[in-house]
Amino acid sequence: MSIHQISVFLENRTGELAQITRKLADKNIDIRAISIAETSDYGIARMIVNDCSAAASILLEQGTILSMTPVWAVEVPDRPAGLADLLAALAQENIAVEYMYSLFTHKDGHAYMVLRISDEAAFLAAMEKNNIQVVGNDILGLK
Repeated sequence: MSIHQISVFLENRTGELAQITRKLADKNIDIRAISIAETSDYGIARMIVNDCSAAASILLEQGTILSMTPVWAVEVPDRPAGLADLLAALAQENIAVEYMYSLFTHKDGHAYMVLRISDEAAFLAAMEKNNIQVVGNDILGLK
C-alpha cells in the first residue's frame, strides 16, 4: 500500500521551485507534501501530489527531470510523542529511515508522515505489531 512520490531535480537558482509549483497549480495539481534537499549545485523537491501520473506528464512535457519512487505514509497521533512513538517502533525493529517528511493533511486528530525506509517487509511487520496505521491513496485522497 505504498504511495508514489515525485522527485524533481532543480537547478539551484532563484525561482526554479516557483516555476515548477506554478506549472502544477495551473493544471489543478494539489501538492499534499513537499520536502526540499539541496546542495550548492542542485536541489531535489520530493512531492506527494493528488494525481501523480498527471503531475509527472505535465512536468515531463516541460523538460523537467524527475523520478517516481514508492514511499510509505503512516498515521501518527497529532500530539506530543506521536512522532517519537513511531520512530521508537522503527528503531526497536532496526529499520532505517532514509528520509521522512510530513503531509499537509490532518484528519480526526492524526497527522501523516511520509517515509522512505530500508526494509519494506520489516517495516510493515513493525507497523502491524505497534498498531500503527499505514495509509494509502484512498485515505489521502490521491490518484
